[in-house]
Amino acid sequence: MPQDDEIPTPRGPARVDTDLPAGAPSALLVLGHGAGGDVDAPDLRAVRDAAVAAGLVVARVTQPYRVAGRRAPAPAGHLDEAWIAVLAVLRQRHPGVPLLVGGRSSGARVACRTAAAVGAAGIVALAFPLHPPSRPERSRAAELATGLPTLVVNGDRDPFGVPEPGPEVRVVTRPGERHDLRADPPGTAAVVRAWLQQQPWTHP
Repeated sequence: MPQDDEIPTPRGPARVDTDLPAGAPSALLVLGHGAGGDVDAPDLRAVRDAAVAAGLVVARVTQPYRVAGRRAPAPAGHLDEAWIAVLAVLRQRHPGVPLLVGGRSSGARVACRTAAAVGAAGIVALAFPLHPPSRPERSRAAELATGLPTLVVNGDRDPFGVPEPGPEVRVVTRPGERHDLRADPPGTAAVVRAWLQQQPWTHP
């Protein structure tokens, strides 16, 4: 049964939509949205469904600026501050299970930047924006270098680029997809579920 409520943060209230698995959860996956989007983006909903079916609690977090009705994103420091505050509450609500963080685009960046601070065990990054369009020299690859197991799922036509894999970073490139990953959300979710099931975060 889905649950939704608001959690106070230093940047205003954030909204959390939580979906619970049928049995005891194996992990908590917290997902953030893109800069101008919301948690109902097709790829986020598909990943939610796949992760819940695999036995995870999934919480989708709407940043305070979107709760307040603004589309222009807040500064990175404000996003990170609000995210960390929400994660502290969610960990209290769902104790005793590994924490996984992630999201799409801007939400993936927030998850990577704060992964160590919140004690995450792994990261799911959808449409990670490697650089601004037509500005490959402004790479954000360093944000992926967390040392944690990380799955990146990007489209091969994404104008924000596709990151390179690394020692702990697996990159799956989806053919025909652009930055919104709207062409085949179930296919993207299947990639995420397969990766999760290779990790120690799902029930056998």
